[in-house]
Amino acid sequence: MPHLQTGFHPKVLTAWRDGYGRNELRADIVAALTVAIVALPLSMAIAIGSHVTPERGLYTSIIGGFLVSALGGSRFQIGGPAGAFIVLVASIVDTKGLDGLFLATMMAGVIMIAVGASGLGRFIRYVPHAVTVGFTAGIAIIISAGQLKDLFGLTLTAEPSALLPKLAALWTAAGTLHPMALAIAAGSIALIAVLKKLRPTWPGLLIAVVVASLAALLVPGAAETIATRFHAIPSVLPMPHMPEVSGARFMELLPSALSLALLGGIESLLSAMVADSMSGRLHRSNTELIAQGLANIASPLFGGIVVTGTIARTATNIKAGGKSPLSGMLHAVFLLLFMLVAAPLLGFIPLAALAGILAVVCWNMADKVGFWHLLRERKASALVLLATFLLTIFVDLTTGILAGVVLAFVLGPREFLQAPKHHHQP
Repeated sequence: MPHLQTGFHPKVLTAWRDGYGRNELRADIVAALTVAIVALPLSMAIAIGSHVTPERGLYTSIIGGFLVSALGGSRFQIGGPAGAFIVLVASIVDTKGLDGLFLATMMAGVIMIAVGASGLGRFIRYVPHAVTVGFTAGIAIIISAGQLKDLFGLTLTAEPSALLPKLAALWTAAGTLHPMALAIAAGSIALIAVLKKLRPTWPGLLIAVVVASLAALLVPGAAETIATRFHAIPSVLPMPHMPEVSGARFMELLPSALSLALLGGIESLLSAMVADSMSGRLHRSNTELIAQGLANIASPLFGGIVVTGTIARTATNIKAGGKSPLSGMLHAVFLLLFMLVAAPLLGFIPLAALAGILAVVCWNMADKVGFWHLLRERKASALVLLATFLLTIFVDLTTGILAGVVLAFVLGPREFLQAPKHHHQP
C-alpha cells in the first residue's frame, strides 16, 4: 500500500514490516530504560511548574507517551509533558481550573486529529524560524521566573502570574531566603552541568535528584519536598474520568484549546524534524499529528496534562540506540513500573532540586546562538523575533506566536524558514 501524505500510517507498522528481531528488541529496551530515567524527574518537574501535582506529569508520560510512540509517524519520537507548555498550561489551570485544562486538552486533541486527517500537518513546519526562536526564549524567561521561589526557598503569601509583578513580589520576599533550599538548588544545577561535561552518558538529572534527596534527608525539615507540599505520590494509575462538557464550557475553552493545538503541532513536528536530521529517516507529519491528538484525548482521561513530542528525550532515544517506536512504548512501561515500585521514595525529592532541573531546562530551551544571530542577520528577522519574544513575555504565548507569524508574512516569504535542526529542548 502506498504511504500517502494524507493517510494514517503509524511507523510501528513500517518498523515491523522492515524486519524486527532480537537485536532490535535488545537495543529498544536499553534505549527505553535510558529515556525513562531521564523522563522520571523531568516529568514531575514540568508538572509542578505547570501548577499541577507531580504525579500528573508521570501520568502524561505513561499514557500519552505510549500512544505517541504506538500510533505516531516517527520511529523515534518520545511523547510526554514539555517545558514549552508550562506557561500555557499554568495559565489555563489558574483561570479555568484543572477540569478546564482536561477538557481544553481533549478539545486540542480533536483539533490536531482534524488537521492531520485533512493533510494540513506538513504546513506547520513552515512556522517562521524567528517566531520559533522568539517564543521559546520568551517561555524560558517566564518559566525561569516561576522557579525563583523554590530555587531560593522564599515564602510568599501570593505569587502574581504576570512577570513584572512576580519579580516585584519575589524581591519583597527576599528576606525569607532559605539557605538550605538555595544550596540544594545550586548544587543540583552544578552537578547536572559537571556530569554533562565529564560523563555525558550518565543520567545527570536523576543523579542530581538522588543526591539532593539524600542531602535533604540528612537535615530533616531543612527543605520542602514533594511529600510536604503535595503529599504522597500515588502508586497506581487513576481510573478514567471524563471532564464536564457543556456548550458554554466548550465555547469558554475554545481559545485555550486552539492555543494548545497550535503549540502542540509546532513542538511535535519540530521534534520529529530533529529526529529526522539525527537518524536520516523521514517522519509522516499528518500521522504524527493524528497520534498526538489521540494521546491528548487519552491523557486527561487518566489525569494527565498536555502531551507533545519532546526534543531532548527524542534525541536521547536516538543516541541511546533506539531502533523503532517500541522504545518509546517501553519507556512508558518502565515509567509505570517506577511509579508502582518507587512511589513512596519520590516524596523525598526536594522541590528546590526540581526547580534546579527546570532552570537547566530553561537554559537549554532558549536557542541563545540563534537568537543573537537573528538579531544581527536582517532587520526583518530581528523585528519578527523581538515582536514574538516581547509579546510572549508581557502579553501571552498565543499573541506572541500569531503576531510573529503575521508580521513575518507581511515582511516577506523569506522569513518562513524551517527551524534549526539541533535545537534540543526538553
